[in-house]
Amino acid sequence: MKVIYDFSVWAFSGMLRLASGGDSKLARLVKGRKPVFDEVAAFKAKFPGKVAWFHVASLGEYEQAKPVIAKLKKERPSLAVLVTFFSPSGYENVVKKPQPNVDGVTYLPFDTQGNARQFLELVKPSVVFFVKYDLWANFIFEAKKRDVPLFLFSASLRREQVYFQFYGGFFRKVLKCFDHIYTQNVQTQQLLQEIGISQTTVTGDTRYDNVQAISQSPKVFPEIEALFGDKKVMVVGSAWQEDMDVLLPFVNSHADYHFIIAPHDIDEGQIAGWQKQIKHQSINYSELTENSSVEVKVLFIDNIGMLSSLYQYARVAYVGGAFGKGLHNILEPLAFYIPVLFGKLKKVNKFPEAGISQQYGCGFEVENAEAFEKIVLALEEKEAYAKAVDAAERLVTDNLGSADKIIKGVLNNVQWNKKEG
Repeated sequence: MKVIYDFSVWAFSGMLRLASGGDSKLARLVKGRKPVFDEVAAFKAKFPGKVAWFHVASLGEYEQAKPVIAKLKKERPSLAVLVTFFSPSGYENVVKKPQPNVDGVTYLPFDTQGNARQFLELVKPSVVFFVKYDLWANFIFEAKKRDVPLFLFSASLRREQVYFQFYGGFFRKVLKCFDHIYTQNVQTQQLLQEIGISQTTVTGDTRYDNVQAISQSPKVFPEIEALFGDKKVMVVGSAWQEDMDVLLPFVNSHADYHFIIAPHDIDEGQIAGWQKQIKHQSINYSELTENSSVEVKVLFIDNIGMLSSLYQYARVAYVGGAFGKGLHNILEPLAFYIPVLFGKLKKVNKFPEAGISQQYGCGFEVENAEAFEKIVLALEEKEAYAKAVDAAERLVTDNLGSADKIIKGVLNNVQWNKKEG
């Protein structure tokens, strides 16, 4: 199976190279990796001491890693932190600006044996963390061979995944390399126990720690405050066309609401198309000034990086993606203690927070425009709204502390203590 895996990685990376012309996401995925070893060498020249290496797939997993990185830095400030990404969408968003507690950011090279050896030889990490998933066998085997402490956190696994199939022996070996696995839920822990992995602890989802930190110190946007003031605002996060099909009838028929809409993809043509369908005045954020018309009902966010703080202005939120590739982060608005609506999920098990939010009474699944309107209007009732707000607060506070638990466990690990000397 290892031979098949290595061939698959080789073939995959080869096909990507063939398709690396232009400026597509695939092209950036290949081109961005070309200077990786030079970047890592420069990082080590600047930070020759002990290194904690965190690997994440993309931006969402990085958000899960941030509270753990912060706690580790607090406990071991001498450690240099290197974060690697697989996806361009994650890397490109993060590398643009300094990241608190992070000393280096780069791509992870493609998972060949040679790349893994060269990368580990250059970085010489004292400890390695993988976040949630995106587990690359050669890098993990190489770290294990070098007796580097290995941890997986925020793990959330499902029975249909390859690890739990009759042909999944090779991939189970990858999981068994970890010194400890910190899971988001009991179900993942039970699945791991079924395949003989007992070095696990249920610590919850680190995203709660991250969104709580954001909600405590959100970015402030005076121009948005000037535009909407104390008006009734709905913030729509990560909107796809399927989401706008649900939202637009409400936008056009309820003039008492104002809307801040952050599309999933910043596409000028798509935003312009949505604006044509809206009966009220709308504007893009890039056109906004503190003197913009108070008659504006809809503000489109035509940039990346603002969304998590925009929920501070919302009475209620709608989070997109459920009808399509996957639900965006509903914990971001919940951390501001507001009710959140989202589309009917195709893969419920992939987004357990959606079900949990419904159980608490602060999350609401909608199947169509009629259901959306019905729930929003029901939340107009004072008691119903207060109940949902209280539920959101309870949900977030009940799930804080995951990063603390993880780092306490890591620091108590025998191998880790040996490495720290």
